[in-house]
This record gives sequence, structure tokens and C-alpha cells, in this order.
Amino acid sequence: MKTLLMNGKVYLEREQFAEAVLVEDGVIQAVGSNEELKAMAGDAEVIDCEGKTVVPGFNDSHMHLQNVGDSLYEVNIFGIGSIEEMVSRCQEYIAKYPERCWNGLVAAGWNQDIFAEKRMPNRHDLDRISTEIPIILHRVCHHIAILNTKAIEILGMDETTPEIPGGEIQREENGYPSGVFCELGAVVSQAIQPRTDAQKREILAMAMDYAAHYGVTSVQANDLRTSDCYMENLALFQDLYKKGEAKTRYRAQASFGSAEELREYVASGKFGPEQEVGDLFKMGPVKLFKDGSLGGRTAYMRNPYNDAPDTVGIETITVEDMDAFVQAAVDNNLQVATHVIGDRAISETLDAYEKSMKGGKNVLRHGLVHCQITDMDLLKRIAALDVLPMVQPVFLDYDMTVVEDRVGKDLASTSYAFKTMEDLGCHVSYGTDSPVEDCNPYWNLYAAVTRLTRGGQPEGGFYPSECVDIYTAVDAYTAGSAYTEFMEDKKGRIKPGYLADMVVLNKDIFTIDPKEIRDMYAELTMMDGKIVYRR
Repeated sequence: MKTLLMNGKVYLEREQFAEAVLVEDGVIQAVGSNEELKAMAGDAEVIDCEGKTVVPGFNDSHMHLQNVGDSLYEVNIFGIGSIEEMVSRCQEYIAKYPERCWNGLVAAGWNQDIFAEKRMPNRHDLDRISTEIPIILHRVCHHIAILNTKAIEILGMDETTPEIPGGEIQREENGYPSGVFCELGAVVSQAIQPRTDAQKREILAMAMDYAAHYGVTSVQANDLRTSDCYMENLALFQDLYKKGEAKTRYRAQASFGSAEELREYVASGKFGPEQEVGDLFKMGPVKLFKDGSLGGRTAYMRNPYNDAPDTVGIETITVEDMDAFVQAAVDNNLQVATHVIGDRAISETLDAYEKSMKGGKNVLRHGLVHCQITDMDLLKRIAALDVLPMVQPVFLDYDMTVVEDRVGKDLASTSYAFKTMEDLGCHVSYGTDSPVEDCNPYWNLYAAVTRLTRGGQPEGGFYPSECVDIYTAVDAYTAGSAYTEFMEDKKGRIKPGYLADMVVLNKDIFTIDPKEIRDMYAELTMMDGKIVYRR
């Protein structure tokens, strides 16, 4: 099947454009002028771009696709202004969708920093929603969860329950869990039975539709976890791709309980190329977690928090276990991508990577997911080791309101240092960590280029010397993300021989006022040569 996109402003690379693209069987055959390609097109279906800008499909270098679907399926508690509103929304949801809540209620998105009550919720707040079913409400960062009493009882916890390594159970005066659980997502999830395969399938379809309508054609996502139905979820993904029902390419970032378990999964073929479905579904890096979140003060810092001097955050994996994981990955020729937000988490992760490198070369392209709180020495070390920053500029929308309070102005001034990373020669890629943030790429690009909140603050931008230009931002979201997955010779550019993943935009992203980027949208999304979304 042939398709000709013509009358477009087709982005090739910095300040270079063409008019038309000819696609056949999911691959770009030619790029050039309308006249040249029309002569080659034969009986191709013609799409008139009407002068609109065409860019490579956006490639989210880190997110959670199943959780995106969950957020669309579950009660919406993102951006709510009070605990009272959260309670009432959940009550209304249970009444409206009882069939979705028979085994419990799970949702994510609350943020205590914007609550009128100015505190964390607790089990007593959630008990007002229900005492009959277990309830788990995750903070927007997914690093803190609140459980109701029923969920705590199902887990078999009480005042005698010991602390769990790598996390924290906050307690009431008598020692009983308050309902606040930090960095213990895999543990608390056991309070609620897994969804059925039919529910999971519906949820994934919703997530892919959502990504496609934004122009996201590839996701690198952490949905496969041995703590959560790894083989069942893997089989579901494979079935969707084999049956041609998927609308986004997928590269799995997989998490394991131990280095030994990782070795077992690789040896048995459960984690490896045997599980892939062509260029549509790929197995990617081992995903590790070194710390928590800045908003929850669980990011692992070298020095105590300015606004909480009694803590440096939480180390969610020890140096010894980290070393074992990285070595197990390297022994099996596997990439590693580690969640790191605090400066100490970044530094210790670099230590682990460097120990495993042969000849000091990062040939497996190990990466730092988030890579937020940095000083210049850390940034230079990241560049010298050629470790890949996998960043989320959209995080600035909220984080710029708290980072100076958390870590001080000096350290804040060298953090979220997207331009410095580029200037130092780092291979930077963009993602959203969705559903922590929306997978809307235009909000992400807007944040990178302007360093403003979506409300347009602060005037001039937050440490504006770290703003990047729009070409750099688009390239990080396309070619940069393709590099992260070893696909830079097949994805991320509109070139002959590359996969036919493209987006027709409603405005010329390269010439409009940068503030207008936040309101852009996709007119048409093509993935694998097929139109998966049309406005």
C-alpha cells in the first residue's frame, strides 16, 4: 500500500524542509518536492497536508502506558484542590461505576502541595470513601500511596508490622499504619486483586488511542514488572501487536525483584528478543529505581532538604544491590535505565554504571530517567561517561514552584539543565513519565523551550539560560528518543528507509510564538504507514 503526503512543510533536520513524502508498506520510500514524488506515486493514496508542518512521530522515552489507560479508566483525582473534593469524587465514582470497583478502588494524581488542608491524606480520610472495599490512592508521582483501613487489613499489617527495606510506613502514635506508604508500590498493590484480561485490554486500547491523538507514535514504557503479573501483561501486549490492534510502537522497560531474578528471566527467554513482535513491540532496558520524588521529599539527596532538614530522602536500592543488577544486565548485554531524581541518587547510579563499563565506554547506552537535581560537576560527569539523560521538561510546570524551597537556589539553578546537557554533548531524550504528567508532547516542548508554567509564569522563564530552541526540543523528542532505543537508523527522522511514523501539526511549530506551542495539536498521526488518528 502506497501513501503520498504532499503540500507539506516536511521537517528533515535543523532548518531543512521538503514538500512531500512517499510511503509504502510502512517505510518511507522518498522525500522531496511535490512534483518529484507525484511522478513516483502511481496509484498511491494522496493526503494533502495543505501547507501544514509534518514532523517525525513523537517518541516518549519514559512513561507507563498501562497506567495512562488506568488514569483514563479510574476516578480522576489529578489537580484537585482538597482532600474533601478527593473523597467526594471517589464516592461518586463508586456509585457510578460499581462494576469497576468490585475488587477495590485504585487511582492516582493527588498532590498535597495544592490541597486546601495543606497535609497528606490518611487512612481515616479514605475510610470516609468506603470501609467495605480496599482503596489505594497514589500521589501524582506514584512514590507515595494512601491506603484505607480495609486495604491495610488485607495486607495483614498492624502496629507490629516491621519496616520494609527501601520504603517507609508512616505510623500513628500507637504504631498502627497511618495509611501513608512511601516507596512501597509493589507491596501495597497486593491489597487489590489484579484486573481481568478483558479490563486490561480495554485499558490499553484507551491508552493507545490517547497517545495517537497527540501524535505519539512510540513509547518506551515501564509496564512489565515481575511484582505485577509480568507474564500475563507480556502476553496481552504481544496479542495486541500480533493482531494489528496497536496504535503505538512499544519498547518495554522491565523491572525485576532481584539481580538473580533478572538472570533467571533472561536465561528462560522470558525477557529477550524471543518475545518481540517485529519493530512494533521490542524488549528494552532493565528499569531500576534508585530514589523517589522531589514533591514527596523522597528523592535521594547528598544534603538534607532545605524545607525538611530531618531527611535526605529515601534510597530505594542499596549500592550493593544496584551493582549486582547492573552487572547482571551487562553480563547479558542489556541496557539499564534508572529512575534518579536527587543528586546523590544520580551520583551513586553513575558509580554503578562506571564500574561495569569496559574501557570506560557506555556501549549499552545506560540511562538516567528524570535526572533532575544536578550541579555542574555531575553534569560534566554524565557527559564524560556518555550516560543518557531521559528527561521530562514538563515536570517544570510543578517542580519550579517547589525546587528552590526543597534544595536551595544554588542547586536549583543547575538543575533541569536541559541546554547544558545538550551543550556538553549528552544524548538527551524527552518523555513525560505519563500519567505522572499528561503524555501531551506540546506541553513538554513548550516547557523545554520557554521554562514557563502553563499559566505563563514566571516572567522570562525559570532560569531561562537553560531554555532550548525548538529544533533541539523536537529532535530530543524524536531522534534523541530513537537513539535511546538503538533505533536512530530507522526512527526519529523523515528519511528514505526510515519507518513511516509521522505527525501533521495544526501550526508551524518552528515559527510560531513559543507560548503558542502549549495549545497545539495533531491533525493526523501515521504509525507504520497507517493513519491511526485523524482530527
